[in-house]
Amino acid sequence: MADELALDLEELHHLQSIAKRPRIVSFISSEIRNLQKLSKEAVSVPPSQIPTPILTAPKVSSDPALKYVTLGSFSWDQDNDKVKIYVSLEGAEHEKIETEFKTTSIDVKFHDIQGKNYRCAIAKLNKEIIPDKCKVLVKPTRVIITLFKASKGNWLDLQFKEDKLKPNLDKDRDPMAGIMDLMKNMYEEGDDEMKRTIAKAWTDARSGKTADPLKGYP
Repeated sequence: MADELALDLEELHHLQSIAKRPRIVSFISSEIRNLQKLSKEAVSVPPSQIPTPILTAPKVSSDPALKYVTLGSFSWDQDNDKVKIYVSLEGAEHEKIETEFKTTSIDVKFHDIQGKNYRCAIAKLNKEIIPDKCKVLVKPTRVIITLFKASKGNWLDLQFKEDKLKPNLDKDRDPMAGIMDLMKNMYEEGDDEMKRTIAKAWTDARSGKTADPLKGYP
């Protein structure tokens, strides 16, 4: 460091000797005094006693034992290329966010927000995304998660939802098995009256009163 200061002083003295305008001369003289002061301090402190700065990248704990508050309420919109998820969350810091983007899922964790950890995760997205292009933008009162679509187009929903009322069209399956699957789904989704009707149709089919489990169903 002392050698560098000496070279700088030598250069400034040369500039001072050729400078003519008073303002420039005054500026160079001021810089010479500052460097001379630094040079004296560098000589008075042995190099072994000069602390070496330690640069560390911010780390986010991925301890599986950490507890998270699930952020299940959020809004979203889309265009032809990407999907944006808006999460209301105040106090998030970009350095304390842990992200895991996969082709069909996301998991974004927010650490140490007023003593709590939060998590926004979707186990199965409606369609595939490009993980490397996805990003998180932190705002004062919310977080915006941007997902880039693998294929351009419109998503009917953010999360994948299997159509339970769609019968299985496997040609090798017994047609009656497909009808029974459909009735089971209708039973699970239906109201009390529908459940009673379907239960009666099942009972009749099993007792041999009718060969068709849909017979008598309105």
